[in-house]
This record gives sequence, C-alpha cells and structure tokens, in this order.
Amino acid sequence: MSAALLSGCGLVAREDAAEQRSVTVWLMKDSASKDFVDRFTEEFEGDHPGLDLQVRIQQWTGIGEKVRAALKADGTGGPDVIEVGNTQVPQYAEDGGLLDLTLESMRDWGLRDWLPGLAEPGQWMSRQYGVPWYAANRVVVYRKDLFERAGITAPPRTQQEWLDITERLDTGGTQGIYLAGQDWYTLAGFIWEEGGELARQRGAVWQGTLDSAAALRGMDYYRRLQALGDGPVDADEEHPPQAGVFAGGQVAQIVAVPGLARAIVEQNPELEGKLGFFPVPGKSAGAPGAVFTGGSDLVVAKNTDAREAAVAVVEALAGEKWNTELARAMNYVPNKKSLAAAVAGEEGVTAMAAGAARGRATPTTPRWGAVEADNPIKEYMTAVLKGGDAATEARRASERVTDLLDLDGE
Repeated sequence: MSAALLSGCGLVAREDAAEQRSVTVWLMKDSASKDFVDRFTEEFEGDHPGLDLQVRIQQWTGIGEKVRAALKADGTGGPDVIEVGNTQVPQYAEDGGLLDLTLESMRDWGLRDWLPGLAEPGQWMSRQYGVPWYAANRVVVYRKDLFERAGITAPPRTQQEWLDITERLDTGGTQGIYLAGQDWYTLAGFIWEEGGELARQRGAVWQGTLDSAAALRGMDYYRRLQALGDGPVDADEEHPPQAGVFAGGQVAQIVAVPGLARAIVEQNPELEGKLGFFPVPGKSAGAPGAVFTGGSDLVVAKNTDAREAAVAVVEALAGEKWNTELARAMNYVPNKKSLAAAVAGEEGVTAMAAGAARGRATPTTPRWGAVEADNPIKEYMTAVLKGGDAATEARRASERVTDLLDLDGE
C-alpha cells in the first residue's frame, strides 16, 4: 500500500528523472590512456542506463587549490569522483569535504587486501575516505651488461648482498650506483626496513623520529650505499635528472620507478634491451625491502548530488576487472596484493609489484605537506653525507619536523 501511495504522489516519476543525470569524474593527466577511459565509459554507461559519465582530465599543477574549491562549492556542476595523490587524502578529509567510504570498503571492496601504501594514507581519524586506484614504487634499474662484465649472475636478495655487488661494480670509470644525496623517498624505505618511522603520533601530537636508533640505522645504510657512486650529496634525484645521468655515463644502477627506463632508452638507444629491474632488497632474503608507495586514490565529494552513481564509479574503477586493465595498460601495480599476478609478464612491473607488497606511505597527517615543502629531511641527509654527526643532525631535523607537524602551527 505504501508503494502505491508513493507512486500516486509521483515519486516514481521523480526517481526516473533522477536517473537521467550525469556523474562527473576528475582524472589526472596521463593517469589513464584515452583508450582506457573510452572503454570504461562505454561499459559503465551500458551497465547503468540513463547515466551520463563525464570524465574530465586535470593537470597536477595547482590541483590542490582546485580540489579544495570544488569540495567547498554547492556541488552543482562540480566533480563527484576525484583522483587524488595518495598522500593528499588526509588534508581534504580534515576539511570535511569527502564522503566516508568505510562501510563499502570493508563490506564490499576488500579493504584488507589493498596495498598498505595506498590504503593507509586514504584514512583519516580511522575512517576510509580514499579508495586505492593504482600504485607505483621504486625498484632498482640496472645495466645487465655491466653486471655480466663484473661476473654478477643474479640480482642481490639482501641489503648486504646489494652493498657487496655495488662495491664490485664501483670500479674504474663505472659508478656502482648513482644515488643523489637528497633522495629522501629512498631513505624512507631504509628507515622503515629497520623498523623506524619518519614521524610518530603520540596522542594528538605528531613528533619527528629521525633520531631514533632504527632511523639512524636506515640513514647509515643510505650513507654506505650512496658512497659507492658519484651522486651529488646536496641535490635530489631530479637535479640533475637521474635518467639523463644513467643514459649518459657508466652507471650500473639507479633507484627509480620502472617507467623511467623509457626515458633512459630514448636518450641513449644503445641501452635498448640492456636494462633490468629488481625489487629494492630487504634485510633478509625472504622479502623485498620496504619502499615508499606513490600512486592515486579515488575519493567521492561529500557535496555530490549523485552519491549512488559516484560510489558505483569508484567501485567499478577500483574493482578487479578495470583495475587490472589499468595496470596492464599503464604499467602500474594493481591496488590489491592478490592481483599482482595480473602484471607478471613485464619485468619492471613484476619487480615493482613485489616491492609494493611492502609499500608504505608518509605519515597520515594533513600537515605532512608542510614537511615536504620545507623538507628538513633533505638538509639532514646532506649534512650527514658531508661528514656531520648523524645523531646530532637527526635530532635537529626531528625537531624541525615536529614543529612543521604542529596542527596549530602556520
């Protein structure tokens, strides 16, 4: 009887009209190919009659302010689903602009199988706002011919083996490894491998922890490895771009995402077929080392007027079929550990997927962006590599990180 009364009042007609609507998705430039977007759009609209999917490509430059403005708007004509960097979720969630997707994540989407480096930064105050979409993390890119010349028949499986073979490679005109002194993402992995953290939360307060015993061990390993090459101690991996250094000289190894190999070969076609990949080694042979996991999460704007449609888009994009399709098309790591086999045919992605299982992310605080902007970690690394006392420099850097993470600070 209730259904009949509601129908008589015209609710069914209004629901039909509501189904004839658009859902707008913001994806970042180069995250997905046009072919992928076109195929996804066609299938999604076919599975959801009456729904018009509008995918709009955004530029990374200036995207933070653009997203904030959209999340604060009245929702009319704005994005319903947004791709964001995995470490950006907490700041948008803190502002109250994101839809809480904890229930769907736990009940339907397999939260416990997600890559930790994507899932953890997608949380804020123990709630899941960001849904992992794809991951990319650093591996070791190496010259197969230089390894063979040095009599090295297999990639190293442990940190100690890595040091040993790098020392063998660092001879004559060959750098054992090119590792810039301020490559703090790589340092973070070494710190995590030792059981340390960049910062820890104690109650409501975040504190820098670069001066912990574990973090100092990670820095010491970085120092020993970095010394087996000629990487600048006072610059990061983009100054100069390490792809160009690797392409132009006798460098045996770099730490980078596998996709950088394309840029290397473009600059030096003679290296075609000579590049190999292996996961960053860990302390023991049983597992790769911890690494920083970059990538993107999908979020739903809280001000959306198409909630169910937006959630359906996230479910489809992050689901097994389309997530696997994206990983294959773009050489990404899928969002779940159980999907790693789907990209097993490509050496670089296979190495990346192995490392992603131990992937981590930066501290899940909206203030972490301030740390990266000021970046006392880089200054700390340079000071140590120039001969400064590690404990003293780490304590100074930790104090600065603590100040920057102060939620009441500017």
